[in-house]
Amino acid sequence: MAWDPTGLRISFTAEDPDEFARPLVSFLVRRNVDDDELPIHRHRKGQLVVAAEGSVMCRTLDGLRIVPSNGAVWIPGEIPHSISMSDKGRSYCVFINPGISPLPESCATFSISPMLREMIFHLANLPPLYPLEGPTSRLVQVILDELAQMKAEPLHFPVSNHPRIQRIAAQLLEAPDDRRTIRDWAATVAMSERTLARLIQKQTGMSFGRWRQQLHIVIAVQRMSMGATVQAISQELGYDSPSAFTAMFRKHMGQPPRRYLQDRAEGTTN
Repeated sequence: MAWDPTGLRISFTAEDPDEFARPLVSFLVRRNVDDDELPIHRHRKGQLVVAAEGSVMCRTLDGLRIVPSNGAVWIPGEIPHSISMSDKGRSYCVFINPGISPLPESCATFSISPMLREMIFHLANLPPLYPLEGPTSRLVQVILDELAQMKAEPLHFPVSNHPRIQRIAAQLLEAPDDRRTIRDWAATVAMSERTLARLIQKQTGMSFGRWRQQLHIVIAVQRMSMGATVQAISQELGYDSPSAFTAMFRKHMGQPPRRYLQDRAEGTTN
């Protein structure tokens, strides 16, 4: 499967987060023009990646997750993944020891409160090998408590390990404006329309049409974070008009695209 989204790459610092014998540490990461994407990897600690500027993408074996500024992607320990950022992006990587995180056992996307965001930013400015008792340790405990209050965000494009699902997903990623019907795709992957519909529902939990819309939402959030207009995004995704795209986005996200992004940038999610 060809997971190769254009324009989203990053390099990380040389430190191995598993080497820091502390329950929780935070690091600032910036995306430079010539940085390459870190290959898919895993580590013992769980990782929360907070988008401070631009967007963050997490690529895992079960699909893609993208969050805008003030969003966060959670990757539990030992989950193979690759993290990418948009051009000139800035994020904070929070690494958490196994067994102490209040976060789920599977990957997830969240919006974070301004208070939690500032605590994570502040921790990144402190030495990672902080005293196990003292102000920094107390700050870490408050951060852990606040993590449990984060609001989940539906910014996941699910992909299973079924080869036909992977084939369709890869082609949709290459050409998100592809408007082929499920009947057309069934012919492409040599299945009956009914069998393919059942397979997609079983493997992704969504109908084919809803699954494709979910990809469009994920792509749109990433493009808006890079400054693209709703008109440009609607054209890229193959919608007849910006209003048609906006109606789809509002139906599933509860807000029109620009309002959604603005609220997250301001930390005022409903």
